Amino acid sequence: MGGEPEWQVGEPRRGTLLDTLRVAVVMLDTGGRVLLWSPLAEEVLGWSGEHIVGRRVGGLLGPDGRAPQRILAELLRGGRWNGILSPRHRDGHDVQVETWASLLVDGDGRLFVLASMVETSSLRTLEHDLAALDSLFDSSPLGVAVFDRELRYVRVNEALADMNGLTVEEHLGHTAAEVLDPTAAVRLTELQRDVLATGRPVIDMVAPAPRGRGHRSVSYHRLVDRAGRVLGISATVIDVTERVEAAAKAEHARRRLALLDEVGSRIADVLDVRRAAEALAEAVVPAFGDYSGVILHAGVADGGDLPDVPYSENTPMRQMGVGAVRWSAAAHRMLRPGSLVGFNADSVFGTVLTTGRPAVVTSEDDVQATTYPGDPKVRAALELGLSAMLVLPLRARGVVLGLLVVARGGRRGPFDQDDMALGMELADRAGTALDNARLYVREREGALMLQRSLLPQLLPEPPGVAIAFRYVPAGSGAEIGGDWFDVIPLAGGRIAFVVGDVMGHGLGAAATMGRLRTAVRTLAGLDMPPDELLRRINDLGDDLAQSQSDGWMATAVYAVYDPTAHRCVVAQAGHLPPVLVRPQSATEDCQAQLLDLPTGVPLGVGGHRFRTTELDVPDGSVLVLYTDGLIEARGQDIGTGLERLRRTLCRPVDSLEDACDELLAAMDPGREPDDVALLMARLGGLPAGSTAAWTFPAEAGAVRLARRRVRDTLVEWGLAPLSDVTVLLVSELVTNSLRYARGPIGVRIVRGSSLLVEVSDPMPDPPRERVAADDDEGGRGLQLVAGASRRWGTRHGTPGKTVWFELALP
Repeated sequence: MGGEPEWQVGEPRRGTLLDTLRVAVVMLDTGGRVLLWSPLAEEVLGWSGEHIVGRRVGGLLGPDGRAPQRILAELLRGGRWNGILSPRHRDGHDVQVETWASLLVDGDGRLFVLASMVETSSLRTLEHDLAALDSLFDSSPLGVAVFDRELRYVRVNEALADMNGLTVEEHLGHTAAEVLDPTAAVRLTELQRDVLATGRPVIDMVAPAPRGRGHRSVSYHRLVDRAGRVLGISATVIDVTERVEAAAKAEHARRRLALLDEVGSRIADVLDVRRAAEALAEAVVPAFGDYSGVILHAGVADGGDLPDVPYSENTPMRQMGVGAVRWSAAAHRMLRPGSLVGFNADSVFGTVLTTGRPAVVTSEDDVQATTYPGDPKVRAALELGLSAMLVLPLRARGVVLGLLVVARGGRRGPFDQDDMALGMELADRAGTALDNARLYVREREGALMLQRSLLPQLLPEPPGVAIAFRYVPAGSGAEIGGDWFDVIPLAGGRIAFVVGDVMGHGLGAAATMGRLRTAVRTLAGLDMPPDELLRRINDLGDDLAQSQSDGWMATAVYAVYDPTAHRCVVAQAGHLPPVLVRPQSATEDCQAQLLDLPTGVPLGVGGHRFRTTELDVPDGSVLVLYTDGLIEARGQDIGTGLERLRRTLCRPVDSLEDACDELLAAMDPGREPDDVALLMARLGGLPAGSTAAWTFPAEAGAVRLARRRVRDTLVEWGLAPLSDVTVLLVSELVTNSLRYARGPIGVRIVRGSSLLVEVSDPMPDPPRERVAADDDEGGRGLQLVAGASRRWGTRHGTPGKTVWFELALP
């Protein structure tokens, strides 16, 4: 029990502070002789113990040999000494060490000197590190703390204590859970344990501050000594309340800009008032509100003029666009697209429409005053719990077009001044976009009206030919084009079909199309071959252009069908090939054929000839003429569209109207928006017994014989009332042929919608009508024909010329 004290000996520790300082220990007697020389002394000064033990240290201290005596005297007086010495290293250089010396007495009363030496370089480094740490704790504006392995505060600076509203002493020895409020401490304790266990640091984690004091940025690092032993963790805390608030404001501004950009991108390119209103209402929900509605003046909604009279209770207003975060029965009652919206003059809606200034609704009483008492839309809004509403004027050119109404419900807060500013920016941009859409709709409707007025209003119904057509203007996203078609009755029961496409879009293309159609109809009346007609149209040149500087270009296909001969003549000017669908055959699956015709060049190019192709057409065949809008598709070769058209026409064509609809339905959904002109004609012949023709030799008896044959035929057809005038006119024309022509004389009569009579001879020169004097014996034949017939004319053919006239059936 009274023996020597027991010493606990543990495992040797490495990497401690003493390892860093490298403290050398030396023991001397009072004579300055070395009695003990530690291994660290050997490392610091380079002298091994076997060389230095037993020797005096005076030689190690350089030329000042009296230094040991002065130090010993100081030790004898005070028992201790410390200072800086510069012993010589074995290699010859001085080593500066800070020395602590103490005077010791052994059990026999002998005196010894125990000295500890540390290189000043290592000691100063440690002193600087400790000073920096103390400065960090004492003067840093950052909150700094050190926790032990039990996550207790072992050191805290004043900055962190002030942040937590406690003193430094109230932190020490306690955990974060004991110091901070539980809501903040739970998350922080989890992070501290994770950093202590894994060593993964936490850097700049932003979290709410205790007791609602803003926001903090917390960083944790694990503390490890030089031997790798975990000592605890360090914490750095920064008050980032201003940073978080600035970030929140920046995010708020970013969301507002994103909303403006979203609304702009949705409605900027929409050139339809209804779709623009729908896009606007949908874009502001839910980013800006829970429910929205776009209410426009009825005239604006229909593409009319801007309102030019003040708003009143009788002004028709229409709800054009709606948006909702969720749809319910009440929401459907409140937001009905296309419904009329009424309001009192002194209501919120009436005030905003009249003054053009926005209004904020902040209570249920204000909601009830938005339109008029008892409005079912208002009752539905109250059922939805809407007590915050922003009513914004949609303005353009200083005129109010309507209202943008945005409402909030539930937990969303009321609208503030920032919301008002954002709402007005949205409304102003939307008002401009809606006005642009209104102008486009008006311009487009005007152009379409012009274009439709220039197209055939009523197509003829010639005998033996059935006709169906479709004209489809481009979608609302593009301007109108110059596509057109026409069906022109010609002499002899023949009929001309024409389809064309003027290059370009807009009013200019439509106007050029109208001039081109008029020119074609005029030249068609001269009964010339298709290639000659296209040549003359092409020669018109700049007369058909919108202006001399613009020029013009158009494609066209012109076909003439003679139902009595079942023959069709066609010429093209750079147009797509027609399709001829022959009657169904038992040996062939598909009777639809793209006609291989000379393509020619577009009209307006000049310098090229056009060629006419003659085709014998089986009875019941269908001729299909069309423009490129029917077959072209984005990214596809035009041959693909032509083949799709041909395959569609391979089906039996029982009804031309149904066939037109099938062709339109088969158009590629990805095609470019373009006008489509489609013309289909079933080519047949005249009914049996509708035609009679004779050829007479150029002899004097030809007139008498022709009169007899014509009269007998008309009596047989039941047209005896026309026999006298017909025989008279035939005799005049046959007489002219006998007088001027050399060769056979042909006479043909055709019974259709009128009575057609033709007289042909080999003479190429057409007869000329002249005014005969009173005493002239001749020269009145053509005057008689012109006066007695409904219409008459001449045309050139292969054998010579043909003079024809028509008489109305009784």
